[in-house]
Amino acid sequence: MPATSKAQQRAAGAALAAKRGEMARSKLQGASRDMYDSMSEKELEDLAETDHRGLPEKKD
Repeated sequence: MPATSKAQQRAAGAALAAKRGEMARSKLQGASRDMYDSMSEKELEDLAETDHRGLPEKKD
């Protein structure tokens, strides 16, 4: 499942980093914290690896 916006892709990347222990969970905010709690590492990888080209900054 690819990300639908650049903001979603970045949030997934932050959540993935926290899930892997590369950053503290306490540094997560908003959508990335929700993603951390509700998604598996594989799901986060799928969102985070989406290419930025052609994606809107935010989804309407």
